[in-house]
Amino acid sequence: MSQRVFITGGASGLGRALALAYAKTGAKVCIGDINPEQGAEVETEIRQQGGEGYFVRCDVRRLKDLEQVRDDLEQKWGGVDVVVNNAGVASAGTIEESTLADWEWILDINVMGVVRGCKAFTPLFKKQGAGAFVNIASMAGLMLAPLMSSYNVSKAGVIALSETLSQELRDYGIHTSCVCPAFFQTNLTQSMRSDIAGIQQNINKLMKRSTITADDVAKDIIRSVNAGDFWVLPHAKERRLWILKRHAPWAFDWLMHKESKRWMTKMGGSA
Repeated sequence: MSQRVFITGGASGLGRALALAYAKTGAKVCIGDINPEQGAEVETEIRQQGGEGYFVRCDVRRLKDLEQVRDDLEQKWGGVDVVVNNAGVASAGTIEESTLADWEWILDINVMGVVRGCKAFTPLFKKQGAGAFVNIASMAGLMLAPLMSSYNVSKAGVIALSETLSQELRDYGIHTSCVCPAFFQTNLTQSMRSDIAGIQQNINKLMKRSTITADDVAKDIIRSVNAGDFWVLPHAKERRLWILKRHAPWAFDWLMHKESKRWMTKMGGSA
């Protein structure tokens, strides 16, 4: 039986890469997005890759949108096997310059969007006795670099939610995966909010230098979900740093402070 997959933010970036990767396996893939033009294009691409594509307009800031998708897919496909809470945005800035409006914006999408996705589909998964949540967090939620406090907090929130649900839902046959990539080329900075001059360009440079692509991350996600893994950590260097943080926190703190001073100088903050 073909897997039935729903991906928020599926019309671009990692969401699109994951949709096409699942399509190559013959999956039925529904992408929810606020961009209907791009969504229609990806729906066609899914079919071209051998899957069944279906685009729905969905805003993760509205629980009713997600509940409507759930009911629609239950009627159309008889259920859903994998829900990928991927939709997200970015912001950057110092704690004194970042506005509360930007904090509320990013938390509403990055954290509450994932909460709404899990809340909407958990009843269906429980009824099915099976299902998998894939929550897209970031290494930013584990490494916590300066000038990114609102983004870091939002992704740390996704990690905390994912760990909680892994325990809470496991006995219902519901698996949870938490994806924490570092820099890779995507379109995240297009909607980025920041008062720091040139930060989008600097982050784009870091993304372009990465040897990890969105396609690589997508393949890691599918492999990890099929294997029943919780953590999906595609970047080897950052994975090693995370291990260092857990086992030698004093060494990690020293290294992170040194790198943070360099980062802040480069990004326009004060060291």
